[in-house]
Amino acid sequence: MSQGKSNSLLPLLLSLLATLGLLATGAVLVLRLINNGEIIGNSNLNPGNKGQSTFTQVKNVPSGLFNYGGSTTWAPIRRDVDPLLQAAWPNFQLRYVDPPTGTPGSGSGIRMLLNNQLSFSQSSRPLKDEELAKAAAQGVKLTAIPIAIDGLAIAVNPRLEISGLTVQQVVDIYTGKVTNWQQVGGPDLKIIPFSRRPEDGGTVEYFTQEVLGKQPFGRNVVMVRDTTDGLRRVAATQGGIYYASAPEVVGQCSIHPLPLGRQPNQYVPPYQEPYVPPERCPQERNQLNHRAFQEGTYPITRRLFVITKEDNSLDAKAGRAYAELLLTDQGQAAIEKAGFVRLR
Repeated sequence: MSQGKSNSLLPLLLSLLATLGLLATGAVLVLRLINNGEIIGNSNLNPGNKGQSTFTQVKNVPSGLFNYGGSTTWAPIRRDVDPLLQAAWPNFQLRYVDPPTGTPGSGSGIRMLLNNQLSFSQSSRPLKDEELAKAAAQGVKLTAIPIAIDGLAIAVNPRLEISGLTVQQVVDIYTGKVTNWQQVGGPDLKIIPFSRRPEDGGTVEYFTQEVLGKQPFGRNVVMVRDTTDGLRRVAATQGGIYYASAPEVVGQCSIHPLPLGRQPNQYVPPYQEPYVPPERCPQERNQLNHRAFQEGTYPITRRLFVITKEDNSLDAKAGRAYAELLLTDQGQAAIEKAGFVRLR
């Protein structure tokens, strides 16, 4: 190669090396941005939850004593999860308040929130149109923040020989159209359906509105005081049936949680298989079928909500902070451990 050609190639080589260096630097910067969650439009990132994997990383948690109340379905979360977040934020004090009259439930909690008796409430159903209208008449706007997935499980007596029910068969049983187990593939035995009263809580309201399609209960439905009473009655009644939040049913030793299906013989159990029979309980207990609830293959699922006002009051800030705490990775793991299905 001649000296002239060598001299003409040198600037090109230097330019190429400089370009490669800039590209490498750019690649490093892009990787850093991706790792920090700052690339917009990446579907695998969630900038809204950036840095909020634990309770202590949540911002704007107010100090003070805040009253809350509502759904009895939330009892495992109040028992197992709330003490954990209060340990992380000792100045964020929570106090559960029962309604002055009647039984606690989603509806009573929302009423108490609108009556300024609660800072925020817990619900096992979405807000109703009439509740939103009542709030609007007061110049208030309510919001429902979903934090977990729950489902309704059907409990029957362990001695009842039946493989499962369709949702329509459950509807027919509770509206009085089906009164004998033989009509739905079981033995020749009278069906005794148990339920809490419609005004007793969000689970009953959800069942009557979303499952029964607002049809009234049949005359043969026997009203019980609460879920403990309902499960006890089913355990003592071979033809008994009861519905409740799945975490309240699946791990019980004295009843059988029944598989449900949208179509005949396409039953999905609310528990993880293999089924643990009563004689092996309580040493072993059935566990919630998280995958079926999360994927929606189990036919009766719903969400749990934190209900709060949409304003800048300290109470509203407490409700939003409570929901944010439950939506952290630490909160979702604790919710799952309490028996519900994590929302994310």
